[in-house]
Amino acid sequence: MATISLPMKDRSLAPYTTGEPIVLPKGAAPTFNRVAYAAAHVVADPLADNDPWLTAAVDWDKTIAFREYLWDLGLGVAEAMDTAQRGMGLDWNGAQELIRRALDAAKARPGVKIACGAGTDHLDANARVSLDDIMRAYEQQIETIEGMGGRLILMASRALARAAQSPEDYARVYGRILRQVKQPVIIHWLGEMFDPALAGYWGNADHMAAMETCLGILKDHAAKIDGIKISLLSKEKEVAMRRRLPAGVKMYTGDDFNYAELIAGDEEGYSDALLGIFDAIAPAASAGLARLAQGDLQGFHGILEPTVPLSRHIFKSPTRFYKTGVVFLAFLNGLQDHFLMIGGQESARSLLHLAELFRLADKARVLHDPDMAAARMTKLLAVHGLG
Repeated sequence: MATISLPMKDRSLAPYTTGEPIVLPKGAAPTFNRVAYAAAHVVADPLADNDPWLTAAVDWDKTIAFREYLWDLGLGVAEAMDTAQRGMGLDWNGAQELIRRALDAAKARPGVKIACGAGTDHLDANARVSLDDIMRAYEQQIETIEGMGGRLILMASRALARAAQSPEDYARVYGRILRQVKQPVIIHWLGEMFDPALAGYWGNADHMAAMETCLGILKDHAAKIDGIKISLLSKEKEVAMRRRLPAGVKMYTGDDFNYAELIAGDEEGYSDALLGIFDAIAPAASAGLARLAQGDLQGFHGILEPTVPLSRHIFKSPTRFYKTGVVFLAFLNGLQDHFLMIGGQESARSLLHLAELFRLADKARVLHDPDMAAARMTKLLAVHGLG
């Protein structure tokens, strides 16, 4: 236990005393009855001589070590996704290197899960592009990832959101791509709360209308689709879509507000998981999923429900800044030695936000070593003129 003075909204300081973290049993990684991917972040290189807002510098050793940590806990890795600041600090060149290194690490770990994001983010964001340009861009990234032996997550395309004139344009693009892929893919529907440039995806600003287009594509190409991840932060929309999926197509929850109940499921089914919050709460996710696999639903909720307030805080609006909280928690937990991010994104959240994150992380029992976390938080407070 540690006691630390944390800032409050009225500008006062209030003492906070930490509790006990989750203790995981030693031994082999647990087995789950849900497929569970953590979308993993990248660790910046703090000693690189670069301009962080303009060029990314990644600490590859620490970044891959974090993937090893997730695999040790039985979680899969969703690689080079938005949690890795894809398109928000990490460009396609950096993503290729990240994917190559992660796939190489996975080869030494038979049986671990890894799937890699393929998109169109190497296209010039300011250029007018056609649907043919977008399809060729997808094909280029897919060819690169498949050539490295990677399985695919088809990321939503900002370029397609700009260029498409109708739902039929989405069907045309996805149809051509899905006919070519070598293995079934995960399709990613990332809502505008995560990336405003993706508003109106699938050709309609109304999510339920957009869902009809997406479901049509899934049904037409079900043999080439492992599952769909939707990140709309609406359990009602996810359940409605889950109940209409073609046979054999999984629903991967991307709902960082309601993941516990969506993974637990109901009498008509459940969601598997592909979540950015699993990066931050990996020990709790692992322990909770292990309980669920043992048939202990109460134990599953007992571990995961306390993490939901933390996740809702990390993913609060503007949701796209959630990466700052994920990296901050990795710093508090000693999984990296600093709180710096590519793109300078450590500045995207306030000190008050980070102080509340500390409290909620402790209440969720996901501070690995509360004494170390408190010491690191104290250093951050000192940088801000406190303490």
